[in-house]
Amino acid sequence: MLSGAWGIYRRERFVFAEPHLIVQDTEDKGKPRFVEVFTWVSRSTPEHAPDSVKGIWKQEESLCEQRSGHYGIEPGEVELIIPPRK
Repeated sequence: MLSGAWGIYRRERFVFAEPHLIVQDTEDKGKPRFVEVFTWVSRSTPEHAPDSVKGIWKQEESLCEQRSGHYGIEPGEVELIIPPRK
């Protein structure tokens, strides 16, 4: 699902190609948790998403559950301190 969403974001020119990371850990008695890190081309990009992007968000949300008072999908901002090595 995440790779399909990434393809849509790239086709719509909504994200920069790098950095793009997907990491996984576990929480709540071993349930998987995924974190995807990428950069929108503009802070306002998500507010102006076309139907193709809104559709994939709806599909992703249907696969996620709320845990520990958090939504299934939560956007956030982070700062890249050390660039990934190539």
